[in-house]
Amino acid sequence: MLTYRHIGSVGALPGSLRLVMECFGLVGLPNAGKSSLYNALTGGGALAAPYPFATKDPNIGVAKVPDERVDRLAMMSKSKTLVHASVQVVDIGGLVEGASKGEGLGNKFLANIREVDAIVLVLRAFEDDDVTGSSDPLEHLRVVEIELALADLETVEKRLRQATRQAKLDKSAAAEIDSLQAAYDALSEGLPLYRAGLKADQKDVLAPYFLLTNRRVLVVVNVGENDLERIPEVEATVAAEFNNAGDNVEVIGMCVQLEAEAAAIIDPTERAEMLEGFGLGEGALFRMVRSAYHLLGLRTYLTTGEKETRAWTFYAGSSAPECAGRIHTDFQRGFIKAEVIHWDELLEIGSWTKAKELGKIRIEGKDYHPLDGDVMEFRFNV
Repeated sequence: MLTYRHIGSVGALPGSLRLVMECFGLVGLPNAGKSSLYNALTGGGALAAPYPFATKDPNIGVAKVPDERVDRLAMMSKSKTLVHASVQVVDIGGLVEGASKGEGLGNKFLANIREVDAIVLVLRAFEDDDVTGSSDPLEHLRVVEIELALADLETVEKRLRQATRQAKLDKSAAAEIDSLQAAYDALSEGLPLYRAGLKADQKDVLAPYFLLTNRRVLVVVNVGENDLERIPEVEATVAAEFNNAGDNVEVIGMCVQLEAEAAAIIDPTERAEMLEGFGLGEGALFRMVRSAYHLLGLRTYLTTGEKETRAWTFYAGSSAPECAGRIHTDFQRGFIKAEVIHWDELLEIGSWTKAKELGKIRIEGKDYHPLDGDVMEFRFNV
């Protein structure tokens, strides 16, 4: 029987390590700040130019998910290595009015969106003489939503015709027709499905069609450097447009340019000082990444020890063996039990050994569904 609490580098387990690498796509009109946001998130070199379609092919990178739990547990364990969770980011070329009919990058743009797991809408709310087009974020939102809805409408309309024909021979198609009709009614009004009030079972029926708007959405409202004090106001104005969306939409206001400049500063103290100097606290970039991570249905459990403290990504609702399998397939196959304590309780006690002595470590079996922030050791036998 073997115990696992932490391991070495990813490279130590070729072919056996199971990783979650979902991706979110940055979507918006040309020059809304998508490429600058991409660069800030990934440290990439995407061209951010004040003219349309500077980004024609998607830029793909990886963003680290900031997590103070990793930092604090590593300090407690005196870990030599820290490994944060990460997500993939895709910078998709600018959308223009008429994209659903082939304008701008047209079908290529829409196809790129279908490849991502979640959408981050980037809306411009800044004035710039070098950048053409409206600086009204609601106008940007209108264009983006209509084009995405029209693209989905074409897909739904085609499938609805097919399902209606099939229903004459197969009565089980009724549930699908009901969901397709509800989607068709909303999309015909230019209303994206994420704020159409669809029931959970209707969304599930529609899932196989990979509709652009049948998912949760994060909205980033990009303000200018001289309008930082307006961030709460602009954020609230855009959020008001989603009053009927429930928890399907989250809105975050930020100055992408300043966030990008801060992200480029290597020294964390200097970076914090810059953000604090502008009254931005830790900055909205970190909040945005964490929100996107949760938007994808991803959660984190942790392992900690002298060698390494690491954040492991799992899907919300996963079982303990499935979470163990994120480390190594053998851990899932030979799973016996998990030893568990929540990160803040462990931190308060001061060490894993002391928590064990105090009887604070819980023993969980195959039916346990880990919570975000659990610190775990796995026992397995293969």
